[in-house]
Amino acid sequence: MSINSKNFERQTTSDESDIAAPDIATLTGTKDELAIGPSIKPAPSAASDNVLARVLSKTISHVSTDPGPPPDGGVTAWTQAFMGHMVVFNVWGYINSFGVFQAYYVSTLKQSPSAISWVGSVQIFLLFFIGTFSGRATDYGLFRAVFMLGCFFFLLGVFMTSLSTQYWQLFLAQGVCTGIGNGLIFCPALALLSTYFTTKRAVAIAIAASGTATGGLVFPVIVQQLLPRIGFPWTVRVLGFVMLAFFLVAGCFLRTRLPPRKTGSIVEWSAFTELPYLLYSIGMFLVFWALYFGFFYLPSFGRDIIGLTYADSINNLLITNGVGLFGRMIPAYLADKYFGPLNVLIPFTFISGLLLFCWSAVSSRGGLIAFAVTYGIFAAGIQALFPATLSSLTTDMKKAGVRMGMVFSVVSFASLTGPPLAGALIQKENGRYLYAQMFAVSYKTLKVPGSLVDMELIRSNRER
Repeated sequence: MSINSKNFERQTTSDESDIAAPDIATLTGTKDELAIGPSIKPAPSAASDNVLARVLSKTISHVSTDPGPPPDGGVTAWTQAFMGHMVVFNVWGYINSFGVFQAYYVSTLKQSPSAISWVGSVQIFLLFFIGTFSGRATDYGLFRAVFMLGCFFFLLGVFMTSLSTQYWQLFLAQGVCTGIGNGLIFCPALALLSTYFTTKRAVAIAIAASGTATGGLVFPVIVQQLLPRIGFPWTVRVLGFVMLAFFLVAGCFLRTRLPPRKTGSIVEWSAFTELPYLLYSIGMFLVFWALYFGFFYLPSFGRDIIGLTYADSINNLLITNGVGLFGRMIPAYLADKYFGPLNVLIPFTFISGLLLFCWSAVSSRGGLIAFAVTYGIFAAGIQALFPATLSSLTTDMKKAGVRMGMVFSVVSFASLTGPPLAGALIQKENGRYLYAQMFAVSYKTLKVPGSLVDMELIRSNRER
């Protein structure tokens, strides 16, 4: 094998002086002999250009799909938070307004409170239960398709509710159809939002969750003002058109940040082997077993026990939903700035349970207003901190959708059975609320904080 000494000397000098690479050499010779000549060959062939272009294209594409760390702020990230607010405005604003429909359905359909509660409970159940599958679909890269399908089912259920005149029609439209839409919308929207933030995640999720308060104010007022004037069908249709406008805006601006995660199972069963995640799932199941009892039955309690008019009983629900705006933003700020979401969630859970205990002593209009204000604040704090704490248990944000959806599915069974159980207890005690109130207190006050404290201790020990 022969080597051109001048070329070799020029290449060595170039390397040592850190100048550009040497001239391209031509490679000639047989299998046994290789000669490096000084001449430069013509440009590579078209086939070589195509191969090189394909390699560079794949490399650049791979680099471009890596979004880096969450921006934790900026126009795009905060836009997602406000679009999440619009989504929750529709989803949870409608659900938290069910107390308005509960009172109307009991009086017009001649059904028991427990039977009517199944409509709202199934709606919440499907919202949470479908979260496992819609969350995994979001991780897979199907957010847009899942979100649009959810909007279709949600609005179909609302407009079919306006045509319902019998209990079974109402159950299928407002309970099942709207519930399916909720499940396809809510978990993907929150999972998407959590990928944009780290240290400001609790505040961002609280901004989205405060849509429950604004929606819970707007929808009952619409029902209260329009129901006596234009009747039930057109009142519900007006709600549907308001929801359609909000979904159109949210659908235009919501954007996924992470590349799709194509591999992995639908359910990540290994997550339940993590003790903090398991204890959190158990604790939140117990919380949601009692959480919506107050929202569903506060107007009925005002009319049946205190003797309020229909309008005054709805005003109490408006108070509960309205103060929820402060109940979501203030604890979220404290969680991000000072204590962490779990350390704020524990006392809020305990205090809300104590308030349910105090509810049993309410016997006047003023006492009921005081309960509506305080319970609205602390129950709203739980609703805001629940997904924020859950997202903090996930280190790989590409799995945020499925891991969030799994806990949603766990609490779905509590949301399904809690309000109807309370209604059955009210019916068993001939319209009095004491049994139902003590049922709610026993799970929320005595058992839940213990599970959450154990979880925090375990997680703290691991971090050490």
